[in-house]
Amino acid sequence: MPLIPATRTATKSDVPRCAELLGILFSQEHEFAANTEAQSRALSMVIGNPEIGRIFVCEIDGVIQGMVMLLFTVSTFLGQKAALLEDMVVAPAWRGKGVGTNLIDYGVDFARREGFGRITLLTDRDNEAAQQFYRSKGFLRSEMVVFRKLLD
Repeated sequence: MPLIPATRTATKSDVPRCAELLGILFSQEHEFAANTEAQSRALSMVIGNPEIGRIFVCEIDGVIQGMVMLLFTVSTFLGQKAALLEDMVVAPAWRGKGVGTNLIDYGVDFARREGFGRITLLTDRDNEAAQQFYRSKGFLRSEMVVFRKLLD
């Protein structure tokens, strides 16, 4: 019998597993390195302050196998709430098995219900698999260029 993924909003007790998944994600990214303490602090910050965002997790047989985060902002162009999709990660053994689709669909449905007008995300330029996945889910590539400044 196939296992059915259960997607839900993360709780405080999910922080250790989500931090573990972020370690996997950051090991694949060019600009970031895992720091369990920092990731746990950030996850707890979002979970404890639902007005700034939501973390959604996908469980299979009681174990979290994927997560995605929506952080909230406002689009002055749209005159609506907007979300930044961050930290989409699926455990390697579960990739290509519908967990990512389940998470994205859940997040998009949440954003629609809550009156958001746009979801924006970033992915590594050379991560063709992620780009193909996001295109398959209706995301379009932007011509915008990302800049960032780290603050002390």
